[in-house]
Amino acid sequence: MSNGAPTRSWPPRRPVASPLPRLRRFASPWIDPGLKVLIPALLIVFLALAVNFGSFQAYLQILSSQTYASFLPALGAGYALVMLIFQLGRTVLWARYKPYPPAAEPLPSLTVIIPAYNEGAMVEKAIAAVAASDYPSDRLEIICIDDGSTDDTWFYIKRAQQCYPHLLRPIRFAANRGKKEGLYAGFTQGRGEVFVTIDSDSIIAPEALRHLVAPLLHDGLIGAVAGNVKVYNRNQSLMGKMQGVRFVNLDYLRASQSLYRAVVCTPGSLSAYRRTALMPHLTAWRHQTFLGAPCYHSEDRALTNFILRSGHYTYYQRTALVYTLVPETYKGVCRMYLRWERGNVRESLVQLGYLFTRYRKKYRFLPIVEFFLAQLEYPLTLLFLGLLVASVVVYPLILIKLLAALGVVSLLNLVYYLWLERDLEFVYGVIYTYYAFFLLQWIYPYACLTVRNRHWLTR
Repeated sequence: MSNGAPTRSWPPRRPVASPLPRLRRFASPWIDPGLKVLIPALLIVFLALAVNFGSFQAYLQILSSQTYASFLPALGAGYALVMLIFQLGRTVLWARYKPYPPAAEPLPSLTVIIPAYNEGAMVEKAIAAVAASDYPSDRLEIICIDDGSTDDTWFYIKRAQQCYPHLLRPIRFAANRGKKEGLYAGFTQGRGEVFVTIDSDSIIAPEALRHLVAPLLHDGLIGAVAGNVKVYNRNQSLMGKMQGVRFVNLDYLRASQSLYRAVVCTPGSLSAYRRTALMPHLTAWRHQTFLGAPCYHSEDRALTNFILRSGHYTYYQRTALVYTLVPETYKGVCRMYLRWERGNVRESLVQLGYLFTRYRKKYRFLPIVEFFLAQLEYPLTLLFLGLLVASVVVYPLILIKLLAALGVVSLLNLVYYLWLERDLEFVYGVIYTYYAFFLLQWIYPYACLTVRNRHWLTR
């Protein structure tokens, strides 16, 4: 630990004017304000049409004449009521959440691990942001691993080493081994009391590291801390705008989970791990298998499961900001979500294996409730989609009510965004709700069927 005296950065760090370089803006100047008027107007139109056209009575008569479908509305109503109650409870937890105050010295020694594969110049920006942070340089080391890149990634890593020779330790693999092997190299060679993982396409805020370690210093049972992930290329495309709102809304999930100390995924974009909580599980995590196949993807969710199963807590630190690149095309988003969902399917089964054990002394009930409600959500959604298709065929006006209902649900979920961000970008969250409902529903069932498949991965 440091003796508490001010530390001097040596060698001098290259100044970085802003962690977020200026990027091109999304489309024409009039499109953004136009959408912020058009989307609320369309929601009002959907609601007006839903109220004034089409009666549910005729729809219910259709269902009552078909016994195979009549139970679905009752099932949906029951599930919706349970989810509403849980949503209200989770909102109370979210409202009570508070990030830990930034850590003062003495601070723990930190090893920041940045695995990179074909990242090009972006990896240098990621390293520079860490070097420019307000964390004492004598308590900081950076390990950047080039995972067998075939582009100029190694050139940018070496150039960064020339700028920060006393901070950066580069490692180069002769061939691609996967992100997990890159992280493993950093974990085994790092000297820090705390490990921090950062993706090579992510830029941390200057104060992020000091905020990130704060929960670890305040509570010795916390083994891992999740950072607050925002979208780096948010203003570059419609997809970036939609993802930007969605990522902000992840705050609601992780903040509420923090009240019972069970954040289920500490993201690769920015997370901190206590050395003593991580090292006993490192070999098992590295060689983890599922249905006889090695586990190469969703290494962050898997590592979180190991930390939780050992009895440690996991927490979310809202004030530890990181900005990450997200896909800007439909194909890219599908790849990202498919990778996530395959990991979620696998790690949910792993989580089920210890949820009912005495793996921790406190905070065991709410993780169980959340787990089962989350697992029911997708199957019931698919069930109702089948009912919806049949309903539209026999009663087309039900589609108007669906569009109105989706708009209302999206606005309810975006209350959290409006509270946190207080801007009009929420309209892109409304667009995303419709986008996800009609174009992304196939991902979960396909992930279940191909959970052992390694295709469409980034590493």
